[in-house]
Amino acid sequence: MIVTQYMSSPIGQITLQASHKGISYIGFHPLFAIHEENNGHLSCAIEQLTAYFKGDLTVFDVKLDVKGTPFQKAVWEVLKQVPFGESRTYGWIANQLDNPKAVRAVGAANGKNPISFIVPCHRIIGQNGTLTGYAGGIEAKAWLLSHERIAFK
Repeated sequence: MIVTQYMSSPIGQITLQASHKGISYIGFHPLFAIHEENNGHLSCAIEQLTAYFKGDLTVFDVKLDVKGTPFQKAVWEVLKQVPFGESRTYGWIANQLDNPKAVRAVGAANGKNPISFIVPCHRIIGQNGTLTGYAGGIEAKAWLLSHERIAFK
């Protein structure tokens, strides 16, 4: 069973969903509506996200239960390697996957990331340093990058 909690943040309301195995969704547009309830995974994620937004946490440690294709999961694993305060590009991710021509596929997988913040898709910017799309909106992405002191155009 998937349970849902909501939390306020400096960039708006965030929806969190979890199974008994771990967090399955953190973002701005829930995948589906489930009655609001809590479990230990949600409590842990809310506690860590609160610390992140206060500037007290740079590395998350929560159990995840993500669904996706093998390629999407591979992209999301590489995304988790991008450290707090640093940015990368789709090309960098494609190279990490030993598939430098997969830049567009990487972009599509990045856009399907169901675990915002913890799988830090906001740290991916354009090759020229400009902001690329973000599910929470460009303003939210700019706030997150500024919060982490990541330079962008």
